Amino acid sequence: MSARDRIAPTRASLLGARRRLARVLKGASLTRRKREALVAELFKLARPAVDVRQQLADSANAAAEALAGALAAHGISGLTAMAWPTGDPRVEVRPAQIWGLAVSDVIQRPALQRTLDARGLAPGDVGMAVEEAARRYEIFAELLIEAAPREQRVRRLSDAVATTSRRLRTLEQRVAPALQTQIVSVRRDLDEREREERLRLQRLAAKRRAR
Repeated sequence: MSARDRIAPTRASLLGARRRLARVLKGASLTRRKREALVAELFKLARPAVDVRQQLADSANAAAEALAGALAAHGISGLTAMAWPTGDPRVEVRPAQIWGLAVSDVIQRPALQRTLDARGLAPGDVGMAVEEAARRYEIFAELLIEAAPREQRVRRLSDAVATTSRRLRTLEQRVAPALQTQIVSVRRDLDEREREERLRLQRLAAKRRAR
């Protein structure tokens, strides 16, 4: 134990250290329970999140393949001209909380899948490749919007689990052992003082009897 960690070897210091240790152990217990609850919530969201990520990956691959076909048919300049006018999707979100963590819920979003008329294109101006590429990317965009709140929750919960785990390790592996060491040291010093006091009193008593 370093000199900085030493406390005065008094009964008041001993009682104070014991009270602090009790609070630390209680805090560690509460922190452990919080971490267990966060982990349970994270596991509940993790499996669906993995499935959604796979859907996103499949949708992105399908959209990329459709785009490659459209590029082969019309070239980059042709697709650029067909892309106008672009859409302006607006998403309405609402703040929410999960275990005290700030998250957001998507409460309203537009339908992103459009017809040729909605895109401002005539059927004769585009081929099936362009129609398929547009449809695939619109599906991909809808999946992204739907997945965003769940992904945000998973990330926030993961960060909270990591932070809580670090806090628990600090309490259990640093703070509590340091207090326990202080208590043992002060108890040892007090016991030594009591022994010295008893010996002193015994010597005084022996001197008085010798007189």
